[in-house]
This record gives sequence, structure tokens and C-alpha cells, in this order.
Amino acid sequence: MERTEAFGALVRGGCRLCPRECGADREAGSTGFCGVTAQPTAARAALHYWEEPCISGKEGSGAVFFSGCTLRCVFCQNYEIAAGRAGRPVSGERLAEIFLELQEKGANNLNLVTATQFLPSVVPALLRARKRGLSIPVVYNSGGYEKTETLRLLEGIVDVWLPDLKYRSSELAARYSRAADYPEVAAEAIREMARQAGEPVFDGRGLMQRGVVVRHLVLPGCVRDSKDVLEHLWDTYGDRIYVSVMSQYTPRPHAAAYPELARRVTEEEYEEVVDYARFLGMKNVYIQEGECAKESFIPAFDCEGV
Repeated sequence: MERTEAFGALVRGGCRLCPRECGADREAGSTGFCGVTAQPTAARAALHYWEEPCISGKEGSGAVFFSGCTLRCVFCQNYEIAAGRAGRPVSGERLAEIFLELQEKGANNLNLVTATQFLPSVVPALLRARKRGLSIPVVYNSGGYEKTETLRLLEGIVDVWLPDLKYRSSELAARYSRAADYPEVAAEAIREMARQAGEPVFDGRGLMQRGVVVRHLVLPGCVRDSKDVLEHLWDTYGDRIYVSVMSQYTPRPHAAAYPELARRVTEEEYEEVVDYARFLGMKNVYIQEGECAKESFIPAFDCEGV
């Protein structure tokens, strides 16, 4: 109850859940920078097979895609839900049911995708579901732009952290995510995630039960910054965390105002970043092979399972 109240205090009278601290009265129906009110909205709840192998496995990850986002990156691959244009309102009781239904479908874990803006409702639903038998690991799938104050309230609730580290350049962060402080904020957030997770733990199938996987999406023309991201992670954590270097960037129509983003990452660019990971000595690295930059990798946000 105390934890639930602490989350409620961060949104009551003016939202302060995320680093934006926009102060919108979302409980009264105003939308924050995230584009949504405090009423939980989700666009999909289904088995998802396209996460890292230690997350999806063969059976799939039980992914709940929430609407809205605290970053709203111009190149967002899930723009329809990040902008709050897709999704269906759900009650706290229904959320608990969704979590249990995904477990019943055989999900390897419960994957909360961009849930920060709804934590005052998501956390009580999780606690309710656990009382009713939810036992699979909880994955917190995040853009990395998180307040450590908020993250500390998730200790003992989240098992696997799946954040992005998008940039080390404040210039890129300001241009593409309107968050010049992203590099520092995300780095601090990942430190808190790593503190909570401790050493990575896997089950006999190779599925992560506890730990951190940091994702980095290579953007066209941004190889230098990608190398800086990898260098920071290696210098800070070594092989105590896992890193996923992604090549799947797909140009979307909403990024038309940024001509440098109007193409996919070349094979040479991606290989240069992967080679740098090898040069640093990274061993716990996931890389993507073959044709991954396809819109078909973007799920249909048709409210399945919601």
C-alpha cells in the first residue's frame, strides 16, 4: 500500500513520474508530455517473438504495449502508440487479468512495454496478479529516460530490465528526442537498474530470470555516437550486463522532416559498430543478422488481448 501511495503521489496534482516533470494534471484528464492521461491505455497484449533470445525464447514474451511515451523520438518505430493514437482504456482489474492471461498462454515473462506513464495503475495490478498466481519474471521495457526516484519504487517488482541507451550525444538527444539531458539521465537510470538486478541469472533454457539487457539502435550517420554508447557501457559494466546492438531502424513517414533519417543503416555502418564491440572485448552482445529493417517487425497495434 505504501508503494502504491508513493506512485500516486508522483502523479497527483501534477505529474512528476518521468524526468520531464511536466506537471500536467493527468488524473483530471489532462495529457502530459507523454500524450496520455492517467487512465491506462494499451494497444496490444500478446505473445511477442521478436525480443532478444533470452527474453522471447521459443514460447514468446508476454508483451503489453502501453500507449504514450515520455520521449516521443522523431524516428519512433512504434509511433502509432507512442503518440497515443492507438490503444484502448483498461481498468486496473482488467490489467491484472491480462497479465494472468499471458501467463496462461505460456509466456516466458511479462513484458511491460513503455509503462512508466501508467505505473500508479500498473504496479497495483501487478501486485494483485501476483496474489492470484502470477509467477513469471516481469520485464521492464523502456526507452531509458527514467527517474531514479521512480525506478527505486519498482525494486522487488521488476526482475529483468530492458532499457535503451539511445545516445551519448546531447546534441542528437535534443534533435531527435527533445531531451538534451538524455545521456546523463539514461546513464543514471541504467545504473539503478543494474544495482537492483545484480548479476544476471538464467534458467536451464537460457531465459533471463534476472538481469539487464541494454538496447542500442544504430541510426544512419551516427556510427561515432554508437561507438561512444558501447564504450560507456563496457567501461561502466564490463560483462555484468548484456547489450543488444540493433540494425532494424526503419524510416517512417513521420520522420520526413529529418532527411538524414530517410534511409536505413548500411551494412557497413552496422558492421563498424559490431566490430567496435568486439574490439572493446564485449562478450555478452546480441547482434542482428539478415534483413531486420522491415516494417513487418513492427506488431499490429490492433488491441489484441486488451
